[in-house]
Amino acid sequence: MIDIHSHILPGIDDGAQTLEDSIKMAKEAEKEGIQTIIATPHLNSNYDNRKPFILEKVEELNRALVKAKINIKILPGQEPRIYGEIIEDYERNEIQTLNHSRYLFVEFPSNHVPRYTEKLLYDLQVKGLTPIIVHPERNSELIERPELLFKLVEKGALTQVTASSVCGYFGKKIKSFSLQIIEANLTHFIASDAHNINNRSFKMMEAYDFIDGKYGTDYVYLFKENAELLVSGGNVIKEIPSQKVKRKKFIFF
Repeated sequence: MIDIHSHILPGIDDGAQTLEDSIKMAKEAEKEGIQTIIATPHLNSNYDNRKPFILEKVEELNRALVKAKINIKILPGQEPRIYGEIIEDYERNEIQTLNHSRYLFVEFPSNHVPRYTEKLLYDLQVKGLTPIIVHPERNSELIERPELLFKLVEKGALTQVTASSVCGYFGKKIKSFSLQIIEANLTHFIASDAHNINNRSFKMMEAYDFIDGKYGTDYVYLFKENAELLVSGGNVIKEIPSQKVKRKKFIFF
């Protein structure tokens, strides 16, 4: 199993704080049947993790895992918060795509989608990159206006839903929206976004078991296959969105 989103590199963002934390996370991942993890540290106003630094830290952690006899391979990635100069920074070799592929994570603020998003995601694609919107199910504007997500996917963006969201660890509302996204073919990957082994662990096996039980093995195969295709630089499987997700209206009595 491949996990394409994890904060396992020690001491550089709000994920693992020490090498010991990273080792514990790797052991937990190994128990879940994960063999490959893409390390995706934050790049935002709080954490300035650029490509050369990430590559150095990935190499250090891989050496430590070999020494600890843990059969997990760490690959380089990054989780940039969306910003206007991301293409310029990519050209300056400061942006790390997922395992040096054309696939690039893009994170939105938790409470809105910036007005320039559609144009920027288009410009990234013109540059030859494929943007992957991370955890759209946790964005409050997308929950209220799911047609925005449909439009972005329709225009070539991919998305990644968090395993813990599928399992309900972020609450019923986010779980419900996660399932609507899956049902509407608006997501292409399930990943952990793991930060630690306590309250933000992997939950990949649990999520896949849930998806298998609710939607069948074809969905599980799709998400696992897409992770493999991403790592190898192949073309991920994209189902045509079958419907626009409708915002649920609640009637109070």
